[in-house]
Order: sequence, then C-alpha cells, then structure tokens
Amino acid sequence: MLHAVRDLSPIILVISVFQLAVLQQPFPQLFGILLGGILVVFGLALFVIGLEMGLFPIGEAMARAFASKGSLMWLLIFGFCLGFSTTVAEPALIAITKEAAEVAAQGKLIAADNASMNSYAVGLRLTVALSVGIAVVVGIIRILMGWPVHYLIIGGYLLVILMTTVAPKEIVGIAYDSGGVTTSTVTVPLVTALGVGLATTIRGRNPLVDGFGLIAFASLLPIVFVMGYGLIMFG
Repeated sequence: MLHAVRDLSPIILVISVFQLAVLQQPFPQLFGILLGGILVVFGLALFVIGLEMGLFPIGEAMARAFASKGSLMWLLIFGFCLGFSTTVAEPALIAITKEAAEVAAQGKLIAADNASMNSYAVGLRLTVALSVGIAVVVGIIRILMGWPVHYLIIGGYLLVILMTTVAPKEIVGIAYDSGGVTTSTVTVPLVTALGVGLATTIRGRNPLVDGFGLIAFASLLPIVFVMGYGLIMFG
C-alpha cells in the first residue's frame, strides 16, 4: 500500500497544484475523487501483487515448457493466441475503440447508429488484437533466430512512415494511439514473461539481451494494421 501511495503521489501532486494554484478552482465532486483515489491505491497494490504471484510465473513457466518440448508450431500458436487474447481483453483498447467509433460517427465517416458504431469499434479492436498476436510470433522467431531487435524495429517504422503518407488522415491518429494502448495492464506482463522465459530456456540466448523487445513489436504492428484497416474502410 505504501509503495502504491508513493508511486501515485507525483500524479496527485501535479493535479492538486494545477487545480488549486493555476486554475484556482476547488475540486469538483471532491468526495468522489477521494473515494476513487483510495480505490486506485488499493487496485494498484493488488494488481502488482497479482503480477508477482500469478502472471509473471505462469508466462515464464509456459514458455519454458513449450521450449523444452521442442515444438515450434505449438510455441508459435501459443504466442499468437496469448497476444490476441490479452489485447482483446485490454481495457484501454476497449475504451479507445469505443471513443473512436463515436468520433467517427460525429465526423460522418460512419453511420451514427449503434450497429455501425459497434461494428467499427469491434473491427478496430480485432485488427489491433490480430496485429499483436502476429507481433508476438515475430518476437518469438527473433528470439529463436537471434536476430538483432533494432533492425526489425527500424524496418517496421520505415513501413509506418511509408503508410502514414498514403493512409486516410482520419485513421492515422487512431493508429498511432492504438500502438500505445496495447502496451497496458494485461498485455505487457504476460508477453514480457513469455520473452524472458523463452530466452532463459534456449541455449545461447541472454534473457537481458534477447528476453525483452516483444513489447516493441506489440506497439509497432498495430500502427501498421490499423492504417491498413483505414485504407480498407475509407479507401
């Protein structure tokens, strides 16, 4: 609890200073803000404990088990399913796709009825989840082959720059934001644990050098896929 309070204190300080000293206004709904802050502290503390007790150990253990069995196909299938399922369940992605659908309806890019907005939001969500699944597969292959991560990242962002010039302007901002929301509370711990566990098991791989980097692919490929989704949706 004390660690959670310490980690959140800079946020609380910044908001308090700007609200009271710069805006010179009282906090709206002060009781709700205080209650919400207490719940955030409890939630953050429990979340960190849960990561240490459950998500990191299971991710590393399953990566070691698949690697020791020597089944590349099942390892790649597991990596894809892990990336896809954790991203589909990502709260930040659910929120941003819903917001994107509402804004697209207001901008008259899609019909302003619930069916059209839900279809657009679900399409975005599944596109991002598919891209993260493929990103995890690419990251696993990189660890197995020992490819330098920076070459793949540089090549990927060159593709992003190229697609930015041709993608519809309405989708570019959403695409870049989609790369950020995938690296959030659910996806990061499991994907990181998978990479570290895999690099620990494979002979000749250094967990510090080779175990990390999967999250970079999980941030990069959604940008490419969402701009591709925009090209299909909006021409």
